[in-house]
Amino acid sequence: MKFPYGLSDFKAITTQGYFYCDRTDKIPLLENSKSQLFIRPRRFGKSLLLSMLENYYDVAKANEFDEMFGDLAIGGNPTKLRNSYYILRWDFSCVDTTGDIYETKQALFDHINFSIKGFLLYYRDYGFPEVEIDRNNCINSISSLISSVRKTPYPIYLLIDEYDNFANTIMMGVRHETSRYNALVHEEGVFRTLFKAIKSSTSGSMFDRVFITGVSPVVLSDITSGYNIAKNIYFHPQFNDLCGFREEEVHGVIEQIVEECGLGKEKSHEVLDLMKTYYNGYLFSFGLDEYIYNPTLCLYFLEQFRETCSYPREMLDDNLATDESKLEYIAQIPKGQDLLVNLTQKAHEVVIGRISKRFGMKDMLADQSKDNTFLISFLYYFGVLTLAGETPEGDMLLKVPNLVIQSLYVERVQRMLLPEPDDRDDGQFVAKQVYQKGNIKPLCDFVENRYFAVFKNRDYRWANELTLKTAFLTLLYNDILYVMDSEPEIDRRYADLTMIIRPDKRHFKIFDVLIEFKFVTLKDAGLDGEKARKLSETELRELPKIRMALETGREQIHAYGDRLAKKYGNLRLKGFVVASLGFERISFEAVGN
Repeated sequence: MKFPYGLSDFKAITTQGYFYCDRTDKIPLLENSKSQLFIRPRRFGKSLLLSMLENYYDVAKANEFDEMFGDLAIGGNPTKLRNSYYILRWDFSCVDTTGDIYETKQALFDHINFSIKGFLLYYRDYGFPEVEIDRNNCINSISSLISSVRKTPYPIYLLIDEYDNFANTIMMGVRHETSRYNALVHEEGVFRTLFKAIKSSTSGSMFDRVFITGVSPVVLSDITSGYNIAKNIYFHPQFNDLCGFREEEVHGVIEQIVEECGLGKEKSHEVLDLMKTYYNGYLFSFGLDEYIYNPTLCLYFLEQFRETCSYPREMLDDNLATDESKLEYIAQIPKGQDLLVNLTQKAHEVVIGRISKRFGMKDMLADQSKDNTFLISFLYYFGVLTLAGETPEGDMLLKVPNLVIQSLYVERVQRMLLPEPDDRDDGQFVAKQVYQKGNIKPLCDFVENRYFAVFKNRDYRWANELTLKTAFLTLLYNDILYVMDSEPEIDRRYADLTMIIRPDKRHFKIFDVLIEFKFVTLKDAGLDGEKARKLSETELRELPKIRMALETGREQIHAYGDRLAKKYGNLRLKGFVVASLGFERISFEAVGN
């Protein structure tokens, strides 16, 4: 079995024995409208989708249809439009946006002109009259191509991949780049003019069909009437799985690998549970309960699992780690900091009334526009939030998709709270003492002396009892060794933080960890900050409120520990209660189970 990691060539995948999840059954549905916009997060298989459409509709590949599609869903009952178009494909990820406005404009022109030249060379046997390529204005090149196409039997199917790539690159940069973006998109900017030309060509049926993929609706929102004919299909239930893998598809290939490795059938359930924990969680349409796996993450895992018959050491593929820049953008916004911290806490969920279907660059930069609806919508489009259902009141519920994305949140919050690398290194060292030695005191001292100083010196509105857990979570988070879970449900009750050793890491000399957090305000304890700081450790423990908090936590550790043992089997569990007195002092207790 071969896995097409990093490969988006449909013909190569289907004719050379690569693993492929058949989505050709969606082709008849896609023919219901002529111009469509399909949005999905990065590395979700959009380029392969375009390659499928390219090979299906290309008039020059009619003789290869059976080879590529014969064994697929569409092969036995193809549509009438099969192999009836010239294919013109643009990939705007190839457009260099690092230069000034004129250099970016020329890079766009060069890419489109190069695509047209390749088009003419590929279809040279179809009798095209001469097409004039205007290096200084690709709009003229497109007009010349359209004039030539009119004299041939077939129209063009235009495929545009990553249409918003250059915009995403610019908007992740510094503010002065906004003028460059505006010059390209607004008024008579080249990008707006380009899409006006595409729109005009569709009315003449020369660009008979247009399919556009991207990550967000930003650009089409900004060019407005320049291209207002695309049907947005990215929320449609029938296209929820147009890109990505379904669970039964993932399970099927796991069973094959387990058999090849001779690991025993029961191993397939462990592998699926691990993949579900780390990779599952994407939902793009309401009214469904089928979550979709990110294909890049799955192929990364499955390829290594097949080659070594063991799991990857790191579950996060480096190609997806770049999504952390989106969280960095949000972290620069005051309201965004609140949101990121909240998403590392209970249930990792947020509630909004709607997801914005239109927001432009002006919204990206205007502070007054950055309300929760904008922030959450932004995170949704970039794949670091996904749909999770609806509340009883009818609002939309969104969540962090899975543990690998959760790790990006935790890392960003840690960098936000501890910007100095030395502090983060020290934090990692004391965290290791917990799961390597069973000693939580160094970690408690670190939080008390370093993190609490951050909370007191900055006006964080989210500084409350959940912040204590956030501080510990950002330091303890380790998805190389552990399945990390903040507030997991155990028999309909919730433990604050569990660290369960991954099945493939149980040979290491480390502990499973369970922590319960308690928070006592200075007011409830009848103290001010100065008096709290002067207390000895014994005096701190003997405060009635702290003593009560430790006792309650001790009972919870025993109860949750028993339930965890039943759920996971033989654990090497270390339980701890951590009680904070405001943001001044921490008392703790190790609890045997």
